[in-house]
Amino acid sequence: MTPLPRYAIYYAPDLDSDLHRFGAALLGYDAGSGEAMPFPADVLAQAPDWATLTDDPRKYGFHGTLKAPFPLAAGNTEADLVAACENFAATPRAIPVIAPVVRAISGFVAVVPAEPSADLGALAQHCVETFDRFRAPMTPEDRARRRPEALTARQVEQLDRFGYPYVLNDFRFHMTLTGRLTSERGAPVLAMLQEHFAALDLTSLRIDRVALFRQDDKSSRFRIVRQFTLVSTQHRISQLR
Repeated sequence: MTPLPRYAIYYAPDLDSDLHRFGAALLGYDAGSGEAMPFPADVLAQAPDWATLTDDPRKYGFHGTLKAPFPLAAGNTEADLVAACENFAATPRAIPVIAPVVRAISGFVAVVPAEPSADLGALAQHCVETFDRFRAPMTPEDRARRRPEALTARQVEQLDRFGYPYVLNDFRFHMTLTGRLTSERGAPVLAMLQEHFAALDLTSLRIDRVALFRQDDKSSRFRIVRQFTLVSTQHRISQLR
């Protein structure tokens, strides 16, 4: 059984942003406040089973995974993890900027970059490697849940090294909006969500923060402990001039 609580390092939009409100409303849950949200009426009109379609991502809140959920290794505390997040955010780096679009990937719908971003890949790798010392060893049950028999050899190696297979060259940034959809539901749901996302008129998104999320127990949803604004290399250079 997975020890609890669990923590994760995610990207989550500014809690005052239209993007955060968009994701929280669609999932029916605000990970910032920890409160349930009403689904948009027009979404329910088009998809009366929307609560079922979003049941899985609702547990995690609207986010993009950088370091997948993990229980703390022995000898570490939440305060230690917060301090590490502060140090991580204070390290100057190129701030990733993506053109966000809504697409279907692996059977579900998510907000993803229109094109790959080397800066975003570097940020994710730095997260995976930096925070791995806080992760408790994977249990045999957790390893089996990842179905290593269905993974590539590289993904199995990454699963055993980092507790999660989709890292490094297998990393794909995505902010999930639905669970897995049947082939019949996929196209209409994707079209509906693309239309809703277009209303935001969001053509550029700076991945300028990381957030520490916590899940208290097996039945609870992940909630944001704190967000940390990343320091830009350019900002650091301007300070030194």
